[in-house]
Amino acid sequence: MSDFHHHDDDFRLHTPEFNELHKKMDRRNFLTKTSLGLGALAVGSLFGNNAFGGTRKATGNLETDILNALPQIAPKAKRVVYLFQAGGPSQFETFDYKPKLATMLGQNLPDSVRQGQRLTGMSANQSVLPLAPAFCKFNQHGQSQTWMSELMPHTAQVVDELCIVKSLYSEAINHDPAITFLQTGNQLPGRPSVGSWISYGLGSDNQNLPTFIVLVSKNAPKDQPLYARLWGNGFLPSKYQGVQFGSGKDPVLFLNNPEGYDGADRKEMLEYLSKLNNLQNTAYADPEVDARIAQYEMAARMQTSVPEVMSTANEPKEIFDMYGPDSRDPGTYAANCLLARKLLEKNVKFVQLYHQGWDQHSNLPSGIAGQCKATDQATAALIKDLKQRGMLDDTLVIWGGEFGRTVYSQGKLSANDYGRDHHPRCFTMWMAGAGVKHGISYGETDDFSYNIVKDPVHVHDFQATLLHLMGINHELLTYQFQGRRFRLTDVEGKVVRDILS
Repeated sequence: MSDFHHHDDDFRLHTPEFNELHKKMDRRNFLTKTSLGLGALAVGSLFGNNAFGGTRKATGNLETDILNALPQIAPKAKRVVYLFQAGGPSQFETFDYKPKLATMLGQNLPDSVRQGQRLTGMSANQSVLPLAPAFCKFNQHGQSQTWMSELMPHTAQVVDELCIVKSLYSEAINHDPAITFLQTGNQLPGRPSVGSWISYGLGSDNQNLPTFIVLVSKNAPKDQPLYARLWGNGFLPSKYQGVQFGSGKDPVLFLNNPEGYDGADRKEMLEYLSKLNNLQNTAYADPEVDARIAQYEMAARMQTSVPEVMSTANEPKEIFDMYGPDSRDPGTYAANCLLARKLLEKNVKFVQLYHQGWDQHSNLPSGIAGQCKATDQATAALIKDLKQRGMLDDTLVIWGGEFGRTVYSQGKLSANDYGRDHHPRCFTMWMAGAGVKHGISYGETDDFSYNIVKDPVHVHDFQATLLHLMGINHELLTYQFQGRRFRLTDVEGKVVRDILS
């Protein structure tokens, strides 16, 4: 190791290739600093004293000045847990009660309601679009007297903690673009996910665990695929991507030492690796080298932090009982909800759970009942658990999918076998905890839950509100890529201030 230390500087100084790289790097730095410096001066007034006042000085790099200014708003939420229900849960059987439909079973959807709106290829050729009322009962719950489906009795117990938004809408009508849009702000792949944006903007509160962790239910129907790009970093440095934790022997792949290796010389190997990476970083000035160094360092720390946080051996029986019997089976939705609480306790900033199986084009009565049974108790338990630990006040909980479902049945309508097609024009999500009003319903749809009649909330509005609750002005958190500056909300989005507490 000492020989390497003595000779690495001489190697760089006397190698022609490295001299040429240094010249190129100097030119690159000049051009980069000049262009970004002018941009930073031009928009400096946007940041006010948060960015440039007091002890914080303009660095000449716009991205750096933006990050130094965060949080730009007093944050209400320190951390987020996003319970993503992939496939598009039906609002009719969950939160959007439409009693007038009960007398309209089988009638054709009126043209005055559809208004010529686009249908998917799966129902566009239907001569009749038969109306299908909810098969389940609704009752009022809590002090708020909120109408909720009987399929979610546990969530009904915490309804006074919820801010139910019934007027979300999206342009995307098929799964892949819709889920990509909600998670990254664009229907096409390649943009950073919302968790990556928050990781990039706010950094970590726990240096021994990733800022952004993803959990995927093993006990969910795999009707629609999930892609790692949904929690990917896009064009941000790779250290900001979500890290998926599994449920097997190795929750993070390639984290543990290989079998038969005692790790005795690991420290020496990592020191050599760090020197090589730093040498490459000096030569190329590539941010990905910094990201690689940070990831190796994080992996070393995670070797001790991950086994401890993944173990639920010390959880009392009443906690398992609250989350339900599946909570003892690692990888299930219930177990992941319990694990999410543990990660939030460790100040992991963004935890995302994915639960597939909400795409009921047929067999909706049995399908959605099974989905609710698999998720309802654990979802409510997470709310209760955070509240009893004093964490709900500074933790934002989000529940929802990528779009809603149609009021009409896709295909033949019968009592025991019918389904609902995709419907992006209106769908329901809810939030609870930090910074949002409790026990309210926001937004209204028509009697067919087909069109929004009050307080529409676009996907970009939802994203802007999420960032706002974390202390980020969505218009200012940007990243330069391929000649332009990108943001999560693109050129749209407004904070939904009526739901803020």
